[in-house]
Amino acid sequence: MQEDKHFFHKKIFIWTLSALSVMLSVLVLTKIVSEVKSFSVKGTQIPSITVFGEGKVFAKPDIGQVSLSVVGEGKTVADAQSLATASINKTMDFLNKAGVEKKDIKTAGYSINPLYDYKDGERIFRGYEVRQSLDVKIRDLGKAGEILTGAAEAGVNQVGQLSFTVEDPDQIKAEARKLAINDAKSKARVLAKDLGERLGDILSFNESYGGIQPIYRETVLAPMAKGDSAPEVPVGENEIVVNVSVVYEIK
Repeated sequence: MQEDKHFFHKKIFIWTLSALSVMLSVLVLTKIVSEVKSFSVKGTQIPSITVFGEGKVFAKPDIGQVSLSVVGEGKTVADAQSLATASINKTMDFLNKAGVEKKDIKTAGYSINPLYDYKDGERIFRGYEVRQSLDVKIRDLGKAGEILTGAAEAGVNQVGQLSFTVEDPDQIKAEARKLAINDAKSKARVLAKDLGERLGDILSFNESYGGIQPIYRETVLAPMAKGDSAPEVPVGENEIVVNVSVVYEIK
């Protein structure tokens, strides 16, 4: 009787030990599978190719921009201001008559500075200088030469920073972007074919805008009437450049 009881307890112990062993094996196996799965996910790299595309669009400028400055000198600030104001008012009147709208004329700077002469190392006060600058947009490019000449005759002392550009470049920029994307797509197809691969999804896309660059060609403003002193002003073309980089998955 005592031996049967001892034998029964021994069997229960063996079963319990076996059950614990099975559970431990399951836990170890689960951990191993989990680690393998985690490693596989972290270690996966998607095969890809990167291609670059460029799009260029040439656009004829539709607006001119120029800086006009008047300078007045006098013994007093009031005297210098009076001369500068007279010149700027005359210039504004001319610009309005030439068809330049008030919204296209903006004061870009106004300054008052003392003037000195130097003699035998001594600084001698001479008076004051008042300078006022205007930023002017010229929409009728055919009148650019006439406007420059008329502004000088109206009292403008300095004409500078003349440039021709596109007022609203967004549409042209979109056209250049489309060309750049098509260029990248074409290169990607050729490259994938040469590699014996198939193109998959786009993994990333980047774009850079090169701005508006003037390209000078033979295009010039139409000359004024014979004998007129207004200059011919080259207009040229503007080049808008967009570059893209596209990363494709390959299969």
